[in-house]
Amino acid sequence: MRSKVESLFRNAGLLAAATALTALSCATSAHADEKQAKSLLKAMSDYMTAQQAISFEYDTNLEVVTKQDQKIALASSGAVKINRPDKLYVTRQGGFANVEIVFDGKTLSILGKDANLYAQAEVPGTTDHLIDALREKFHRPLPAGDILISHPYDALMSEVVDVKDLGSGVIRGDECDHLAFRTREGVDWQIWIAQGQTPYPCRYVVTSTKVKGFPQYTIDIRSWKAGPDAAAGDFNFKAPDGAKRRDLKDLPDADELPEIFSKK
Repeated sequence: MRSKVESLFRNAGLLAAATALTALSCATSAHADEKQAKSLLKAMSDYMTAQQAISFEYDTNLEVVTKQDQKIALASSGAVKINRPDKLYVTRQGGFANVEIVFDGKTLSILGKDANLYAQAEVPGTTDHLIDALREKFHRPLPAGDILISHPYDALMSEVVDVKDLGSGVIRGDECDHLAFRTREGVDWQIWIAQGQTPYPCRYVVTSTKVKGFPQYTIDIRSWKAGPDAAAGDFNFKAPDGAKRRDLKDLPDADELPEIFSKK
């Protein structure tokens, strides 16, 4: 009898030890994944920081959840040129707007091409300052603005509470590192980073977890270029013939979310 009891306790002890080792292994693996994910994101950030000039084309999907719980995706496409420290050119064309944004280091100009209306505002400073002003002051955030500033890592990680390395993914034939993050503010985001010598962001997805239906904003980046000639061109705005000037707030449907989808 005693030998059976001793055997049971011994087996139980082995099981507990095995369970503890498994838990420790999982915790160590999770920590390693988190460390690797942060390292990959930091490498992308360092690469982006080092580029004085970049250009790319993009496609976006902005999801809207209606009061009837129907999820609708609004699609648009465009192009971006940044010549640091203080030059920027952006186009965006969707079903409700055809917009051009030009910044020469002093003046922000936004043109609604279809309506042939434009607005201007004095915003002297760097492209980083402009990206902040577009979001905070003018309420017209630049597509993927968080990954276009000079030091993306600091901005992206400021509210993060959970990090995951999800391995590889393939976007338009290019293998990418797939990372996922959660923040304390009810926002999840994922990023796919090109593997190799040019670790640029291929896809960036932001999910609002506190909004019913978990709507997402997705930007896919393509035709990536970096280097001295990547953003060559004229960053001086010239109003088209017949264009009329308006206040920035009066430009019709200049946002990705048009007025017909505003809250009522």
